[in-house]
Amino acid sequence: MTDITPAEKDGRYHFTISYSERELSCEVEKEQDILRVTIDKTLHSDLKINKDGSVEQVQGAPIPASTIEYIKKRVLG
Repeated sequence: MTDITPAEKDGRYHFTISYSERELSCEVEKEQDILRVTIDKTLHSDLKINKDGSVEQVQGAPIPASTIEYIKKRVLG
C-alpha cells in the first residue's frame, strides 16, 4: 500500500540559486520523497530523498552536487 498523505514539508518552494555563475530562479515541488526542480523555467530535474536523508538525482538535466545540496538545505532544512 502506498502512503499518499502529505509528507512533512510537502509543497512548493521558490528561491534564487547561483547556477552557472548567474542568479536564477529555482522552483521546487516536494511530494513525498521526490523533489521536482525547475531552474530558470528551462532546466527540469527530479531528485529523490533517500531513507538516510541523502538526496540523489534520478532523472532530468544534470545538476551539480553542490546545487543539489543547496536545494536540499533550502527545502528540508
